[in-house]
Amino acid sequence: MHELGAVSRSQLTKETGLNRSTIGALVAELVDLGLVVETEPDPTRLVGRPSPVIVPSRQVVAIAVNPELDAVEVAVVALGGVVLARSKRATRSTPTVQTAVALAVQQIRDLLAAPSAAYRVAGIGLAVPGLVRADDGVVALAPDLDWRDAPIAALIGDATGFMALAANDATLGAIAEHVRGAGRGHDEVIYVNGGASGIGGGIILGGTVFGGVSGFAGELGHTLVNSDGMLCHCGSTGCLETEVRRETLLEALELNTAQAKRVVERQRGYLARALGNTVNLFNPKLIVLGGFLATLYETGPARLRELVQASALRGPRDDVQLSSAQLGGDTLMIGAAELVFAKLIADPAGTPLASTTPLASTTPLAEGSV
Repeated sequence: MHELGAVSRSQLTKETGLNRSTIGALVAELVDLGLVVETEPDPTRLVGRPSPVIVPSRQVVAIAVNPELDAVEVAVVALGGVVLARSKRATRSTPTVQTAVALAVQQIRDLLAAPSAAYRVAGIGLAVPGLVRADDGVVALAPDLDWRDAPIAALIGDATGFMALAANDATLGAIAEHVRGAGRGHDEVIYVNGGASGIGGGIILGGTVFGGVSGFAGELGHTLVNSDGMLCHCGSTGCLETEVRRETLLEALELNTAQAKRVVERQRGYLARALGNTVNLFNPKLIVLGGFLATLYETGPARLRELVQASALRGPRDDVQLSSAQLGGDTLMIGAAELVFAKLIADPAGTPLASTTPLASTTPLAEGSV
């Protein structure tokens, strides 16, 4: 129901292979838990016996947080993957871990204190542009943010009282686009995200996330694309994210001069080189481009396809398709929420849901640190 949205009991029977009585008992339990709502049947359905429709509850939510180089963004995402509310605070300089937590906590308080915010919160999911350890959510390294061994999930969990989980932003973007966006229906998907802090990748293989031993897989921003390029903060030279940068691309697109067009074409060429290597390594069915990288695709889709074809081997290049992210600016928010919802779905009855009324009125969310 979380993935499909509005479904009938007969559709659930077909999708799960369970019998009608078992489905009825399970739906009744989920309704009692307040996780789903059974509504009136679709009045436009004219054939067959009308069947009630079951939808995920809009009151059950996850809080999504995305700290970046120049801002901290927070969103309230309902079960079912619907973004209900969001907030974004710009920062004057690169935020420290403590500043990012304080800004996130203040925004969480404001969103949950809204008059219409009668939510039940399952937890907080953080999409972080860096290497995040899968076992404990510690940011081992976020070079653009200058974070090392930062326990951001624990810090924000302690400050709010909610369960908090963290993962790499591009990995979460891959999950979101695979479940709800351009990658839906495909089992081999690579998501490449371009943000203020650089470029990262998320990998879906066989329908599941490939994270590597520690969860660090997918750092496509640090693949070599220019042997004569600039020094990267990682210590290497000519990495993708040093040659393809958001501010340079946006400036070029605004100028719309011949020189600007050369900048766009150069960045598109470097991106294609990295994507060609990715095609050769993973043989994906689909590569989804998000963030500012979607612009490089959307302003010249045929040209980018041509360049990727020229960079990849015959065989894997014949299988791959390119797409921009369908979820747009919601991709990372929905992905971060999926961290929380995965826990809830695994144990619906055993996952505590915190009412926002006492939280907003009595819980000191890192008071004095904002």
